[in-house]
Amino acid sequence: MATQTWFITGSSRGFGRALAVAALEAGDNVVATARKVDQQDDLVQQYGDRVLPVALDVTDRSAAVAGLEAAVGRFGRIDVVVNNAGYANLSPVETTSEDDFRQQVDTNFWGVYNVSTAALPILKTQGGGTVVQFSSIGGRVGGSPGLGAYQAAKFAVDGFTRVLATETAPFGIKYLIVEPSGFATDWAGASMQIPDLGPEYNQTVGEIARLLSGPAATAGDPKRAGEILVRMVKRQNLPSHLLLGAGAVQLAQSYSQSQLEEAAAWEAVSRSADFDQDYPVEL
Repeated sequence: MATQTWFITGSSRGFGRALAVAALEAGDNVVATARKVDQQDDLVQQYGDRVLPVALDVTDRSAAVAGLEAAVGRFGRIDVVVNNAGYANLSPVETTSEDDFRQQVDTNFWGVYNVSTAALPILKTQGGGTVVQFSSIGGRVGGSPGLGAYQAAKFAVDGFTRVLATETAPFGIKYLIVEPSGFATDWAGASMQIPDLGPEYNQTVGEIARLLSGPAATAGDPKRAGEILVRMVKRQNLPSHLLLGAGAVQLAQSYSQSQLEEAAAWEAVSRSADFDQDYPVEL
C-alpha cells in the first residue's frame, strides 16, 4: 500500500503518541499536533522529515484550518485525520463549575467538530480519506459518576460522526469511532483534576475516583492500540465503531443486552403512542 499521511491531534502523549509512532514505524508520514510544538522534537529527531510538528489548540478553528493546510503543503494530501485530543476532570455535575464543564465540552466535542469540518474540503477534493474519532466506552454506555462533561461530549461525537458518515459517503470518506476502556495513558493521571469531593458524593463519584487509581484503568496497552489502528485503517472496509480493551467489550455487550431487554419489556407501551395501535395499555 502507498505511504499514507496522518493528521493526529493530541500527539504529544497517550493514544496520540502511540498512534503517531505506530504510523511512522509503518513507513507513513505524520502531522503531529499538540498545544506545544516542541513536544514533538523527539519524533522529528528519530523520523526526520516524515514528521511535521504543528502547534494546535483544537478549540481554535482557524488554527485547525491552518494546520491542515500546512499538512497538505508539506505532504500533498491527508489520508487519515485522527481526532484524539481530549481530557476529563472528575467532579459531580452539581458542583462542576460552568467554566470547567464548558471547557471540557469545547475540547472533547467542539475540537472534533473544528478539525473534522476543516478537513472535509480537503478530503472531498482529493476523493476520500478516513476520519478516526476517539470516543470512549463511556461514550456508548455512559453513566459514570463524575464524568458528566466528558461523557456528554463523547455522546455528541458519536451522534455527530454518524450524521457525517451518511452525508459524506458519496465523497469516499470513511469514519471509525474508537471506544477504549481503561488504558495505561495519562488520561486518569496528571491531566485529570479531582477536587475534594466531600462525603455527599463519596459513594458515587468517589467510587469512580478509586476505580481510576486501580488496575482496571491501566489494563490496555497504548502501543498495541496504536498498531491495531494503523492496520485497521489500511483495510478497505471499516466497522463504524471499534471497541478497544476487554473491559470495553464486556461493558458494550452487557449494555446492548440490557437495552434490548428494556425495549421488549416496554414494547406495548411504546407502540401505543401511534394512532393505529391499541390504546390505552396497561402500565
